[in-house]
Amino acid sequence: MYAIRGLLSLLARLMITAIFLMSAVAGKIMNFAHTATMMEGEGIPQPKIMLAGAIAFLILGSLAIVLGYKGRFGAFLLLVFLGAATYYFHDFWTLPPDTAPEKMQMEVITFLKNVSLAGTMLFLVANGTGPWSLDNRKASASTAAPTRDEDDE
Repeated sequence: MYAIRGLLSLLARLMITAIFLMSAVAGKIMNFAHTATMMEGEGIPQPKIMLAGAIAFLILGSLAIVLGYKGRFGAFLLLVFLGAATYYFHDFWTLPPDTAPEKMQMEVITFLKNVSLAGTMLFLVANGTGPWSLDNRKASASTAAPTRDEDDE
């Protein structure tokens, strides 16, 4: 049972972080100047510095979750990123009343997707990254007692 939970938690961590890694590399690093200009248009101060920080949060947070090393902190980094990105870029409540219904619907869906991902990050902050994570491996190697995740069986 532990092996199945370990495999499933690893697979889940890979699936969860795929969107953040792709966003960092294909969306932000490859289009740095355009993204910084777009951020400036949204009123974000020092957009190039903030963009570099966002990229760092995305990559460090994702790697921490995938490896399960300081995964709770990694999830917190992604939670901060999601909060800022959602507030500044998917603020459907500020769209003018004559906004096309399709655009409004897309912004609401993207907002809710980010809320859902934020919930996932809160879950990881509260529960950790599960079996087959470096944090759990380190904990079980240093003590003979089972880790919290092993107690659940």
